[in-house]
Amino acid sequence: MRRKRVLPLAALLLCVPGLGATTPAAASSPSDTSDPLRILLTNDDGYNAPGIRVMFDRLTAAGYDVTIVAPLTNQSGAGTRMMSASTVTVKHPEPRVWAVDGTPGDSVAFGLSEVFSDRAPDLVVSGTNFGPNVAGLATHSGTVGGAIAALEQGVPAIAVSTGGLTAPVYEPTVNAMKPTSDFTVKLIERLQGRAKFGRLLPEGVGLNVNHPVIGKDGTGTAQGTALTTQDPQPFLKADYTDNGDGTWKVTVNVASQPAQKGGDVEALSANKVSVTPISPNWNSGAVDFARTAALLSDLRP
Repeated sequence: MRRKRVLPLAALLLCVPGLGATTPAAASSPSDTSDPLRILLTNDDGYNAPGIRVMFDRLTAAGYDVTIVAPLTNQSGAGTRMMSASTVTVKHPEPRVWAVDGTPGDSVAFGLSEVFSDRAPDLVVSGTNFGPNVAGLATHSGTVGGAIAALEQGVPAIAVSTGGLTAPVYEPTVNAMKPTSDFTVKLIERLQGRAKFGRLLPEGVGLNVNHPVIGKDGTGTAQGTALTTQDPQPFLKADYTDNGDGTWKVTVNVASQPAQKGGDVEALSANKVSVTPISPNWNSGAVDFARTAALLSDLRP
């Protein structure tokens, strides 16, 4: 079922040449065209990280009604984890900013339940993240986890990351967050223009956006947009060295494999913005389900 959704979404995003050149649509809420789009903005780097602040400024400048509900501290790599404690600390350091002492999923859950208790936001944007979230990185990403938490509650969501396929360098990556945010605005405008007065995205489908770092200073323009799948490679490999005292030294290295055709790694390596449809469930798809059913057809307790 998930795979059948890709073609309509591809048409939605890419049937008009050049998403980057899209004529901006007037900001309009799916529920009320007189009101600006209401956006819950989260991340996994923390509520005061450069990426979320650049995104807040750009989305606000575009006329959207934006509220940050994000982790109090860095939660990179938190994935879809949510806390099980009976209490949570929440700070409200400034107007339109809430800082939750938990994961991105906790932040989104609090935001939907309390900050947006009157009416759910029209969209959750998670990012922009410092560094990429492609291939196996996306599976464990707190940035993507924040988007998944929104999708589970029926709210359209976009995860956004900035970075190439090597270890991110601070200044160029931070500089590239501006074109990343500009692209995100164009993407939202495209979705608004096609949605008319309905949902911004098909129900149960979100987007994982990865924007490359172009040029030595990161201010360059990406070489286009590609609708992609998530490359299945793990991307990172951990090596362990025994310290001899019951502890092990952990070294994590990039262990890239040949990019899968049509995948997010291929797009990013070509300096394109990768846009990958994502789902809040882990269903394998009809073909793989049928193959597994054949393997287990005679299995009995």
